[in-house]
Amino acid sequence: MKMSIAMSTYNGAVHLPAQLTSIAAQTRPSDEIVVCDDCSSDETRALVEAFAVATPIPVHVCVNERNIGTTESFARAIRLCSGDVIALCDQDDVWRRDKLQLIEEGFARAPAAGLVFSDAEIVDEDLEPLNRGMWAELGFDKKMKKLIENGRALDVLMPGWTVTGATMAFRSKYNQLFLPIPAEIPMLHDGWIALAIASVAEVVLLDEPLIKYRQHASQLVGAPKNSHQGRPLPGPLQAIEAGLRRSTSYSDLRTILSVLQARLASEEDSFDCRNALASIKDYSDHIEARTNLTPGRLGRLPTILRELLGLRYHRFSRGFSSAAKDLVT
Repeated sequence: MKMSIAMSTYNGAVHLPAQLTSIAAQTRPSDEIVVCDDCSSDETRALVEAFAVATPIPVHVCVNERNIGTTESFARAIRLCSGDVIALCDQDDVWRRDKLQLIEEGFARAPAAGLVFSDAEIVDEDLEPLNRGMWAELGFDKKMKKLIENGRALDVLMPGWTVTGATMAFRSKYNQLFLPIPAEIPMLHDGWIALAIASVAEVVLLDEPLIKYRQHASQLVGAPKNSHQGRPLPGPLQAIEAGLRRSTSYSDLRTILSVLQARLASEEDSFDCRNALASIKDYSDHIEARTNLTPGRLGRLPTILRELLGLRYHRFSRGFSSAAKDLVT
């Protein structure tokens, strides 16, 4: 199995050396590293080029002709990777030494898996622990873990929970499914990649933190339009709130599901999309049912009961609590 690392950089000179050091120290070295620099104005490019000379790992550095933003820069790096498995890499985190080894073992245990991801330890700018875990912050609980372990990753990802790109790796054969990353979807590239792959393949979770997820004031987690032009966040805890607690409105969900449905329909000759397309229809119908409830409790009761009996409240909402909310509000 050939493993590639895809990294996008932009003015990351302050924190980049620690990340590069952690990549070089992997117990299972990567087979190649592809770095796309998005027109940095600091020493980022020089640091990457010096690293490329010093490491035995093949490093391919490309510099974008203009600033194209995080999403497109990552997409370009992914396209340039030649590995069977591609691990996404942020410029300001630090990887645990056995991250790539455990990811490779995860794929080996599950030949049908298209995506592997892990938890992350949230740390401050100086890599000091904040005693917070990524999954806990995202509300990724035992129920969600069980659903993924039982092959229902799509049910977990469709309502809005996203796998963080810095913790994920995927088989490159799915590149054609999620690339190009659609500009019209109101979600980050990591969420789209995970959602698209989960539509047609198994997902494996590694229930331990394999990266130190650094929080700092200049971080652009959750920046609007996935660009590097976003407003700097005011501190580590605010960065977590802004970036990790992303909510998705029904309007946004409709857009995401519509785009995903169209993409899957266009790839039916390459992937088995039947179950995913059926799930998307069920979820879309559930959204429409909840959005268009008639006034008055008696008038909306038949629709609520239908959605309960069809288990769609449990698959796509919060079960009986959502049904009760729809009944009384």
